[in-house]
Amino acid sequence: MAIFFQGVYWGLLLAILVGPLLVALIQASLEQGTKAGLMVGLGIWVSDLLFILSVYFGFRFIDKVSKADHFELSVGLVGALVLLITGVATLLTPPPKLDNPDHLLKGTHGSWALWSKGFLINTINPFTVIFWITAMSTVVLERNYNGAQSALFFGGLFGMIVFSDATKIFLAHKIRHRLTPKHLWWVRRVAGIALIVFAFVLVARSWLS
Repeated sequence: MAIFFQGVYWGLLLAILVGPLLVALIQASLEQGTKAGLMVGLGIWVSDLLFILSVYFGFRFIDKVSKADHFELSVGLVGALVLLITGVATLLTPPPKLDNPDHLLKGTHGSWALWSKGFLINTINPFTVIFWITAMSTVVLERNYNGAQSALFFGGLFGMIVFSDATKIFLAHKIRHRLTPKHLWWVRRVAGIALIVFAFVLVARSWLS
């Protein structure tokens, strides 16, 4: 079980970071309720699962690609563009009405949009790529874990990610009933500005690295 809790520890380190994923989760939960937050979270979790499978079965290829010239800059620029577009769209669209929190979830379009938001923000992010490569190289490969041990480590890590994200979603939902339309207006403004700031920070970090 020590290997499992080692994964939990890595997941906890990732959970306490403040970034665009936290903004997306909290915004969706406050504005549209738990279902919306969970749809964003589902997009993030599917992205993370794909990263786990990719680094485990294709580590050599991914490691080689990530070390290519201008890789981090290219991915960073694409990720920044996604954050910038999302941030501007957040600023320009009004928040949903409090008396109908799930109106954007009716049908598959609203759910797909929320899922895609979480998936894209998590996937097109150089930090996410670097995190999973680091976890694979410094833990699984360095300690020569076999298949079962690797499954324990990644299971603990992924489980902690899902647990922490779900906790953030439900905590945000708990305070939702205290919000007024003016509060939601500020939530949307702060979220949009935060995403735009993260876009410029991502460009700067990618350029400098």
